[in-house]
Amino acid sequence: MEGTFLTAIMLASIAGLSTTLGSVVALVYTNPSHRFMAFTLGFSAGVMVFVSFVELLATGIESTGFEVAVLSFFFGMALMFLIDYLLPHTYILEPVADRKKARLKRLSLLIAIGVGIHNLPEGMVTFVGALKDTDLGVALMFAIAVHNIPEGMAVAVPVYSATGSRFKAFGWSFLSGVSEPIGALLAGLFLYRFMGDTLLGIMLSVVAGFMVFISLDELLPSSYSYRCEHVAIAGVMAGMVIMAFSLYFFL
Repeated sequence: MEGTFLTAIMLASIAGLSTTLGSVVALVYTNPSHRFMAFTLGFSAGVMVFVSFVELLATGIESTGFEVAVLSFFFGMALMFLIDYLLPHTYILEPVADRKKARLKRLSLLIAIGVGIHNLPEGMVTFVGALKDTDLGVALMFAIAVHNIPEGMAVAVPVYSATGSRFKAFGWSFLSGVSEPIGALLAGLFLYRFMGDTLLGIMLSVVAGFMVFISLDELLPSSYSYRCEHVAIAGVMAGMVIMAFSLYFFL
């Protein structure tokens, strides 16, 4: 059956705002240990790398061809490299405790940006799918909601560790999810008439480049900084396994 505009927006909103469920972790763990932080940051890296290669870049290659998708992927990495280079690294000369908090604050911002940008095309996908068929839209909404929960955790935990504020942890997680209904609105109001497989594939490939860069440049080094290397790599593996199950069973 044909989906309506409002139904499509609602489904995209539910999928995106499921990131806030991940912020519950920040409310439960009031004083996270080094092992917990190493595992969580590694888990976040595993989630983002697996989604980038298995879902985003794979869809880009299928939609646009290998050359265009890979070029878009490396463009995304290069753009994140430029942003990372231009952002001030003020924590380098600070005491160790302050440096760790400053690094976590900056890391939280990068994760929130990465997840938020990643959610934009997901919102578009959910919107377009729901307009084509409501049942398809519901299936996409559920699948995206399941793997948005660990992404919300990836945002909330470092925010809480850096600021000690549950409100900020929840708020940043919420804002990273809001981009999904925004993506749906953009698709409905401006891009729907132009949105084809090629444009969507390029967008997904660029976002994959963003997320892989953040994972390799920020998440993994931060997880290893807690000196629990085996716990960190266990987190990476756990993140990948959970994302694999969510994609296999719900997409």
